[in-house]
Amino acid sequence: MQLENIYTDRLVLIPYTRKMATEILGGHYQELFDLGISFDAGWPDAAELETLPKILKNLELVNEPTGFESWMIIVKLGMKIIGSTGFKGVPNEEGSIDIGYGIISQEQKKGYAIEAATALAGWAFKKTEVKRITARCVIKNTNSARLLNKMKFIEIFRDDEMIYWKLEKQHSIPVINN
Repeated sequence: MQLENIYTDRLVLIPYTRKMATEILGGHYQELFDLGISFDAGWPDAAELETLPKILKNLELVNEPTGFESWMIIVKLGMKIIGSTGFKGVPNEEGSIDIGYGIISQEQKKGYAIEAATALAGWAFKKTEVKRITARCVIKNTNSARLLNKMKFIEIFRDDEMIYWKLEKQHSIPVINN
């Protein structure tokens, strides 16, 4: 089954494949170029390069992307990759999945992260096996906390470093159609 891209007003979310992640880790981008995707200086940033081995590890557990792995965030205008969003694997036995997201610094504070995370959450909540989405952010990351609040996530716990959040399906944001 071919996984379809997710479209929003300004973005397209494209699922990472093993080949893409492997090429990018090796400093090669032909797979992206073949898809018409470009990027500016600043991508991949240190956070993306740190995340790519985890993305690759999750993709090695499946034959092809299921949607519960990572997605590239592409700005439609210019088809430029600016970050990624995704889940850290398939839903657990309680129907929970954990979401993450990251945007390169020069593209932050433009609403791209919330647009991408909202679209991906909407995609996930269409799946019957997904009951809740969890997230976590560093306490000092007020931008991420603000984004999760806007998405109606509820803070459930906090320790010395992190804030832990959840969003129940019945309290979720409206689903974005793609």
